[in-house]
Amino acid sequence: MTAGRGRSRRPGRPRTALRTGPDRATRRAATRTTDRTGERVPPGLRTAAGYAWRLVALGVSAYLAVTVLSRLQLPVIAVFLALVITSVLRPPVDLLARALPRSLAVLFTLVGSAVLVGGILALVGTTVAVEWGRLGDELHGGFGRIDRWLSGAPFHLRPGAAGDLRSRIGDYLSAHRSALLSTALSGAGRAVELLTGLALAVFCAIFFLHSGDRMWSWGVHQLPTRTRPVWQRAGQAAWHTFAGYTRGVLIVAATNAVLVGIALAVLRVPLVLPLVVLEFVATLIPLIGSPIALAIAALVALAARGPVVALLVLGLIVVIGQIEGHLLHPLVLGWSVRIHPVAIALSVAGGAVLGGVLGALVAVPVVSVAWAVTGALRHDSPDG
Repeated sequence: MTAGRGRSRRPGRPRTALRTGPDRATRRAATRTTDRTGERVPPGLRTAAGYAWRLVALGVSAYLAVTVLSRLQLPVIAVFLALVITSVLRPPVDLLARALPRSLAVLFTLVGSAVLVGGILALVGTTVAVEWGRLGDELHGGFGRIDRWLSGAPFHLRPGAAGDLRSRIGDYLSAHRSALLSTALSGAGRAVELLTGLALAVFCAIFFLHSGDRMWSWGVHQLPTRTRPVWQRAGQAAWHTFAGYTRGVLIVAATNAVLVGIALAVLRVPLVLPLVVLEFVATLIPLIGSPIALAIAALVALAARGPVVALLVLGLIVVIGQIEGHLLHPLVLGWSVRIHPVAIALSVAGGAVLGGVLGALVAVPVVSVAWAVTGALRHDSPDG
């Protein structure tokens, strides 16, 4: 009995030899294995890696899209111009369609717009032809005034500096006549290409104005049923923003052109009408277009009217910029485009780097449409 009691185990804590489970070395080996398989990666690093490869995929996709679009430059520009024409002419077409068949409404609107644009261009050409002789005399005398101005305080340049510059420009043109001629010929080929793109744009705009809604509905119905509402919301947001931006920019450009025309007429600067048209076209490029056009007007004023008038024209850059930035853009574009000026500046710079002047023209509407579509889909999503 004594021996039996000695061999019996008390209930309680088990002996060390009877313990189950991995020992400390086995647990360390398992930890190293899970670290190598990525199961113990910190959550922040895992999230950053997920965003990184998604951003890389988006960057590659954007690069491929830009490459493809650059190869298809003519049809892409034609479709863009067709959308611009449609956004501008859609309200008068809808108004005329209340009393006329839609085909006749489209025809009358296009013919009237063509007559209006052609009349403006003919008036500009006539003005340049009439004032060119007088402008040549004024420029000839203007070089003398500029020479006297540069030779005085605070520049103190030697007399004849402006005349030397003019003679050097003439010598350069004479020495590089063949290169300039080839450049002009290549520019003529480019002009033919632009005319072809314009004809294609008008052709597409006719169908967009006549049956654009049916074309969009047909395209949406080719998609899977569950994705149609998403594409419908995206299309509505895109068109609302694009049309609002196009009409707003044209209103802003026309207002700037009228203000500049009044100021130049008061200051008696020659070639007022061509400079007004230049201001209108240049304002279509946000932030930088209007100052460039006014700088050209200041050069004309410097040659024709002297440095005081040129400085007054340069002052217009500040005045027009303040009116455009603090009055016209918030009133005209604020309801359709809500992009920070920094984003606009970066968009224009990026578009100019990628596509030159055309890239600068289309950069802001493209970014505006993309932002509007993103906001519409985000607000309509279940998580938004």
